[in-house]
Amino acid sequence: MVYLLAALHGGMLLILLSNLVYLYRGRLRAVLNEPPTVSVLVPARNEEANLPRLLHSLLAQTYPRMEIIVYDDGSEDATPALLRAVDDPRLIALRSEGPPPGWVGKVHALYQATRRASGELYLFLDADTELHDPEALRRLVERFAALPPDSILTGLTRLRGGGKLLVSLVPCAILLGLPWPLVRRVRLKTLAALNGQCWLIRASDYHAHEPHHALPDEVLEDVEIGRYLKTKGLTPCLRDVQGDVSVYMYPRFSEAWRGFRKNAYLLMGGSPVAFAGLFAFFALAFLVAPWVSPWLLLSTYVLKATTDLYARFPVWIPLLTPLSYILGALLQVDSAVSHWTGRVAWKGRRVGS
Repeated sequence: MVYLLAALHGGMLLILLSNLVYLYRGRLRAVLNEPPTVSVLVPARNEEANLPRLLHSLLAQTYPRMEIIVYDDGSEDATPALLRAVDDPRLIALRSEGPPPGWVGKVHALYQATRRASGELYLFLDADTELHDPEALRRLVERFAALPPDSILTGLTRLRGGGKLLVSLVPCAILLGLPWPLVRRVRLKTLAALNGQCWLIRASDYHAHEPHHALPDEVLEDVEIGRYLKTKGLTPCLRDVQGDVSVYMYPRFSEAWRGFRKNAYLLMGGSPVAFAGLFAFFALAFLVAPWVSPWLLLSTYVLKATTDLYARFPVWIPLLTPLSYILGALLQVDSAVSHWTGRVAWKGRRVGS
């Protein structure tokens, strides 16, 4: 048992180190002689608390060739009024009363937004994001321009807001769960993902494959779109954009729990068999291992502390590593049971697996 757990931790350490080197090497930006036109595409449902912050940061951008398309997915709060109040020709506000049968709301919203987009590049942002300064969009485009032509940029964003003990598991999963240097080298589609909070793609590549239309009912649409586009010859490339983009995922712990409950089971495979296998891996690696050997206890702290500090969480978060993992395990079980019993809901809508 000790050797098995040591091998698991050794593998995760290698993945983490390779990803950190990969991100360091990916800091390059290209010089833009002729900046391409950019369509910023934002889905919004009941986002009155977040939209003012995002729109203020977008409208402050100095990037010369930009349009902002916000698609209101049947909001029941002040979101429509907030959009009507903005007097700027760069903003295009669209609205529907909800998705048609067979579509997830966010997927439908983004698909419809791309019908109106005219940019050469599409930047997909969640409504709870914020660009840090007026040059942030230019830096994102410069990073994208430095990538090979068959690439998609997906961002490791700065995570803010409440529920940090749970939210800190997001960069942990991104940096420990997927060896990003192998995404381009290995053809397996499972070695790919996107972070739906922030990703950038050429409009021509998007429309050649229409990922939202191809995956209309995917709740975990960003991961599945990354895998789908990889099968079409495109490569998702993770870049550290923490200096450019923040995401205010949840204001408090209770909302973080409800939000992750929607996705955790799907991230764990979305079927009872896959969930059982991945949950066993999680439990062995992070809940059992620390009790088997003091070195594995140290390794558990080192892995989580490294991802926490890289993701700029407060120092008290890695100190509470065991609590984060216990909460993560309980959340996974709650998510699985909620999906099995059909009790998953988000923003007033039932969510199915």
